[in-house]
Amino acid sequence: MTLNPGPPQNIAVMVHPNIPQALEIGQDVGSMLRALGGTAEVGSLYDEDLRKSVQAQAHDLVIALGGDGTMLRAGHLCAPVDTPLLGINIGTFGFLVELKRNQWREYLPRLLAGDFRYEKRMMLRACCVISAGEQAPFDVINDVVVARGQYVRPISVEALLDGEHIVSYIADGLIVATPTGSTAYALAAGGPILPPEIRNILLMPVAPHLSVDRAVVLSEGSSVTIRVKTSHEAVVSVDGHPPVQLVSGDFVEVAVHEKSLLMVRFQDPNYFYRNLTTYMEHNPLININTNDRS
Repeated sequence: MTLNPGPPQNIAVMVHPNIPQALEIGQDVGSMLRALGGTAEVGSLYDEDLRKSVQAQAHDLVIALGGDGTMLRAGHLCAPVDTPLLGINIGTFGFLVELKRNQWREYLPRLLAGDFRYEKRMMLRACCVISAGEQAPFDVINDVVVARGQYVRPISVEALLDGEHIVSYIADGLIVATPTGSTAYALAAGGPILPPEIRNILLMPVAPHLSVDRAVVLSEGSSVTIRVKTSHEAVVSVDGHPPVQLVSGDFVEVAVHEKSLLMVRFQDPNYFYRNLTTYMEHNPLININTNDRS
């Protein structure tokens, strides 16, 4: 938990363009922010001019309207420039989102009064070293997934910790997750739930075959290398983004990012467990923080 530096004044309101009424609600949010004495720029999450203004640090805070997928996309925009993020859920599941659709009118006065806290979420940096050439590094909020491609056959992956072999898997894939990502694909694969503000790396195999089937939790200072050994297609995907193809011998290096994602919270720190229980009781079989939702 970190204290906020003061009330935000210049706010970007970013809406998911494919959600019905999102822009209308976003305009209402912007109007209320202005009525409370702030300034607000409202637009689509994919509006290039608005995105460039966020990247140029022209805003004190970003409000994202959508679901968890919207939060991930907005988080990738905010974290590199240290801009805090507040979510209003108008999508489906909103485990990462702070406010429900019917709550924002109640909480916006508190936002502009500075009555909130920041929650610092650890991120990862992933570098793919592949036969086709080294890829640009990826910023990771949820997880890095190295998995089989279109063929329904397991792949062999080796995990190295700080350059030293620790474990090999024959599995559908291997997830390297942040604590935030522990409630995403890793949870669906049977992994543990990590509190959001701790700084550990989670390794979780997916459908391992005659291999270690337990999650491994690593310290913040660890560097993990995932090396692929396969005679057929494998892929790597970061936070649900389109996959990059891998061949045998390719590897992905993952370490803790120097940046963190700052998320605005009005609730007390125990909110995480209350929300988790609510979602799990609602439908315990649903992956509650997915990479591909709105």
